[in-house]
Amino acid sequence: MSLEAFVLGCGGMMPLPYRHLTSILLRREGELFLFDGGEGTQISLRRLNLKWKKINAIFVSHTHADHVTGLPGILMLSSQVERDDPLYIYGPPKIAEYIESSRKVLDMYINYPIVVKEISAPCVVHEGNGFYIRAFPLHHTKTCVGYTLEELDRPGQFDPEAALSLHVPRGPLWSKLQAGQTVLSADGMEIRPEQVLGPNRPGRKFSYVTDTLYLPGIAKEVYGSDLLVCEGMFANDVAEQAREKKHMTAKQAAQIAKDGKVKKLALIHYSPRYTDYELQVLQKEASEVFPETVLTKDRMVFDIPYED
Repeated sequence: MSLEAFVLGCGGMMPLPYRHLTSILLRREGELFLFDGGEGTQISLRRLNLKWKKINAIFVSHTHADHVTGLPGILMLSSQVERDDPLYIYGPPKIAEYIESSRKVLDMYINYPIVVKEISAPCVVHEGNGFYIRAFPLHHTKTCVGYTLEELDRPGQFDPEAALSLHVPRGPLWSKLQAGQTVLSADGMEIRPEQVLGPNRPGRKFSYVTDTLYLPGIAKEVYGSDLLVCEGMFANDVAEQAREKKHMTAKQAAQIAKDGKVKKLALIHYSPRYTDYELQVLQKEASEVFPETVLTKDRMVFDIPYED
């Protein structure tokens, strides 16, 4: 089962000709989850040729303009196709007011249900087949949350030789055992799944953190992530300015990744003060703390594989 993260934009505060505003689309098989959506989000969605009109849920970190002004356009354009499934929108207080006022002022034609849920972190906000999405509190100039998508453990690997030794013939009974069902062997004995399956295998974890002061506790929330997309807005020489604006430096993001034992850190939400060339400073400072650091770029794609 594939899990991919598409960087729709990596900039903060204002869009630049070569850098859209921070937004991530996560695709898990046929399901699409959008994390934030500033102005211009639709451009990267189209250029990546994603079936964005079928987005299942949108997760908003906070209601600053650079994270939400692209949402009205997405809502309106999603009405250009037939859709029966609801679109879920999650976010902190004010997100419902923003969506409702946008629909009213713009006189939107919407031909599908929109379910807006204001959340108070920490909590599980969305669940699906084999996974859940959880919100946790951050510390910004207004209420802000981070998100993790965590998959449930998968069954252990099937041992064909063990099944044959227990007189379970090849065929449908093997599928039932792999699905966790007890079956009868050819000689009438009950065979339980644990007799032919190895230990459970961990699922994958994706984390999204942006617009926050450095908080040591974030590491616990993102612990073990296969991919952590985290703001690294400033270089360390302006750490005091970052603190005043309640943002993080790239070095602080790397410390979270290190403490959280994540597998890969993808920096995002850069200050417009930095050109693409100058962003190398952010990567250098972060990599000194956490070597598995990459700089995101618009329309970059991350494949998130299983461990085995």
